[in-house]
Amino acid sequence: MSCRTSPRFAPGDCPVWESSVMQSLRPVIESSSHVQTSQEAVSSAASWMAFEGFEFPSTPIDGAFHIFTSAKELIDVYFFYALMNFAFSDFDTGEKFVTDYLGRQWSDSEAMFACVHRALRNGVPLREGGYWAEMTLSDLEEVFDGNIKLPMSSERVEILNEVGGTLQENYGGAAHRFVEDCAPALYAAGDGLLERLAAEFPRFADVSDYKGAEVQFYKLAQLFLWTLYMPLHSTGDFVLADLERMTAFADYILPVALQAMGILTYSPELEHAISSGEHIVAHGEAEVEIRSHTLYAMALLTEAVNRRRPPAAAVSVPQVDLRLWRAYHATFRPHHLTRTIMY
Repeated sequence: MSCRTSPRFAPGDCPVWESSVMQSLRPVIESSSHVQTSQEAVSSAASWMAFEGFEFPSTPIDGAFHIFTSAKELIDVYFFYALMNFAFSDFDTGEKFVTDYLGRQWSDSEAMFACVHRALRNGVPLREGGYWAEMTLSDLEEVFDGNIKLPMSSERVEILNEVGGTLQENYGGAAHRFVEDCAPALYAAGDGLLERLAAEFPRFADVSDYKGAEVQFYKLAQLFLWTLYMPLHSTGDFVLADLERMTAFADYILPVALQAMGILTYSPELEHAISSGEHIVAHGEAEVEIRSHTLYAMALLTEAVNRRRPPAAAVSVPQVDLRLWRAYHATFRPHHLTRTIMY
């Protein structure tokens, strides 16, 4: 899995660079003014990260709340997670969404898992697209009962109604039927899982315009497929023939990790805006550059790590992503704030 890199952009001889997501980043990487990637820092970080133990994760993402008895049930609920997995902090106060369940408090995405687990145990049919299509704001607020109103609740209801309607019309209301209908790969001449998620469900069409060029991120779509792959690939219940083309997941945490490691550097103006808690406009140049350089740097870092490891111990980009997310998701270092449904 050894791949060469050029000073500006890696050539197409390594699978991750061949993905449409990575190729779409080129205009941003070549003309950024707010964010830069240090390849020297990438090499420095890889010099020690390469020798860590990267076990391939196989446990369900919802941990203590994993109650599903079949792959189909898991796919249906994980699809619901993918639809809802964004904005767990109040944009004005910074307060995180917290819920009380099973004798303790859960926050952020863990609070989402807790709320869904509670709702399923209470008989709420959250696995069914037909139910999503008819959900109201009141229904959503009853599921997500916590310390604060779940941010962007109205937008979440719109997402559920739209996606639920599509599933009901085309796939009998079940996300697992959509997955079964796709080719078992990210990319397959338009029939791949990632391609069809973005094409059939606008909720997953995570793209931005950058100086006239379309830039693809597909954060939640790729994360959904990765979370399915982790627990199901060993049983054969879920296959991705081209996992090596999956990028990192452009969110709030990875940029913090990469900046702390000296890999990403921001302009003084952007650095001040982030440290001051100013909102970074969705699809604006600064936000697109942060997300683009995050994916670019993570691909470079994964390559640099693999050049120092034996081929049998090569790691994927999502594995390196998980390593950094676990280490930095609770950091007190400020991250950028953007009001968006995409991450």
